[in-house]
Amino acid sequence: MPAEGSAEAQAEGPTETQAAGHRGGPHASITLLGPQRRPRVDSVLRSLQLHGARAAIINAGWREREPEDELLVSLNAGNAVNLRLWHRMQEVWDADPEFAAADRQRRMLLEEMQDLYVVALDHVIDALRTMRNRVPRSQSVQAAALGDAEQIMREIDQRHLERVNQVHADFWERWPPHERRAVQLLRDLVSSELADAEVILVPGGHVGVLVGAMHLFNIAPQLRVPIVAWGAGAMALTDRVVLFHDRAVHGPSVSEVFTSGLGLVKDTVAFPGARERLDLSNPQRMGVLARRFAPSQCLLLNDRARVDIRPGGGLPDDAPVLDQDGTQTLMESVR
Repeated sequence: MPAEGSAEAQAEGPTETQAAGHRGGPHASITLLGPQRRPRVDSVLRSLQLHGARAAIINAGWREREPEDELLVSLNAGNAVNLRLWHRMQEVWDADPEFAAADRQRRMLLEEMQDLYVVALDHVIDALRTMRNRVPRSQSVQAAALGDAEQIMREIDQRHLERVNQVHADFWERWPPHERRAVQLLRDLVSSELADAEVILVPGGHVGVLVGAMHLFNIAPQLRVPIVAWGAGAMALTDRVVLFHDRAVHGPSVSEVFTSGLGLVKDTVAFPGARERLDLSNPQRMGVLARRFAPSQCLLLNDRARVDIRPGGGLPDDAPVLDQDGTQTLMESVR
């Protein structure tokens, strides 16, 4: 099972409404949590006065294990429905082979784009390392060169995301989902189940599959009740999904912009399990990360984290984030 934020093959991207810039309907509240190895979803729901309320579970990130929702259901006093987005996505491909073939081509294209983008990033990272390790004759000249390299990285990120979004937009223009009977039938079924929900639970898993399934079934405009999300679920709610792992077996990997999320949490890059998966003890590396994604904030979702998003999608003052000097701080200190 891939880790949250892992760089596996691209999944399905934004729907036709997302590609046109839609960023979801109104919602009552959004709560982002750290990893739920020791689940406390029940206590969070109680604090929101939603424990036992009808919950809709979006568990698509776990793919074949999507039906394994017994713990979540029990944490909400047994009152929950699993939307089964991953399994319903497979039903779409089975029922509409032409649509499925076109989508496979899209994913192959996106995977190659991602591979080449990472090659470019690796070269910039190498250049940064070489310049930083060089004994400078002028500190100001070295600082300017490092700043230029970081700006190049930001430009590569931006162009890559724009091209990824354009691939998705072109796909949905050529293959309008509302004209595909299999998609529309299952969208209607999902919508009817969402209509009865009083709270939405979005766990982790494979972030690409999770985002893809939510886009395919046009979930964002229907999220009008409180949302509780963690792991890849938290990443999926932001406007930009970034894959990361500083502690992989093969050594630190460059963090890579992957796709657009649902955009319900604004100007934020979510890092679930940050303590385990980021080299937080390295302020130099963390500073590059924070400056790279600025003005968006790098949100550190560690084990016991709870972040209640402000109305409008902004981070609260007590949200744990990275400062641009690479240190950990709270949102109130970087406003």
